[in-house]
Amino acid sequence: MKVFSGDGLQQPAQPIHSTLRIASAMCFIGHGAFGIITKPIWCNYFAVFGIGHDLAYRLMPLVGIIDILMGLSLLFYPIRAIAAWLVGWGLLTAALRPLSGEPFAEIIERAGNYCAPLALLLLSEKGGLGSRLSPDPRIDARRFRLVTFCLRLAVFFLLSGHGWLNLIEKKGLLQQYAGLGFPDPAHTAHLVGMFELLAALAVLVRPVRPLVLVFFVWKMGIELFYPQHEVFEWIERGGSYGCLLALWMALGQTPALTGSQTKEKITLTI
Repeated sequence: MKVFSGDGLQQPAQPIHSTLRIASAMCFIGHGAFGIITKPIWCNYFAVFGIGHDLAYRLMPLVGIIDILMGLSLLFYPIRAIAAWLVGWGLLTAALRPLSGEPFAEIIERAGNYCAPLALLLLSEKGGLGSRLSPDPRIDARRFRLVTFCLRLAVFFLLSGHGWLNLIEKKGLLQQYAGLGFPDPAHTAHLVGMFELLAALAVLVRPVRPLVLVFFVWKMGIELFYPQHEVFEWIERGGSYGCLLALWMALGQTPALTGSQTKEKITLTI
């Protein structure tokens, strides 16, 4: 039994909170690693701000070091300011892709980068930017629904965005399928794209815990096959796995939506 009362959630959502915190840190650390190794495509993103090739290569390691330090801080001494920064930073870095000429689906596919820290903030105790992040033991059913909706929206975006990239035959994805031995990478991409779009709709309309768990395993698996820097790519997408796992956990605690939002006690049977 889980009970939401006027005093809040009797059992704090510590596992969900920890999952989102680790996932958000992974985004920082993975992204920072690419700055350290000076990923060439980053030059396109610096160019959006009018920064030239040579200066971009000098700035990449600095950006990378800052990202990694913030990720480590989020793991060992988490404060609200860092999570808030990651919401904005994750959205900005994702937006730089379509701004530099890449498909708009790129910003949607990276929803985990900015939605994971946003859900983390919603689930945490309120306080100033310098206050430590900790799960709010008095979170009520209304705010918990908001956290769950944020996670559902994030999963919808990241699955549909990746499905979209498959349908438009993103070069990197076709290379992955070719490397895995599929004889017709484009056909494989179309099948994967349709599956992910259907999965995204299922999560948005009516998420079911067993299916969410399947999508979690699916997402963790498909991100392992990048042609280069597989480990860093997998770590950077921690927000995607974190949102899926946190949603799976949240669905086991979220009260059914009723017409009365003001009841002092909502009892769940799970």
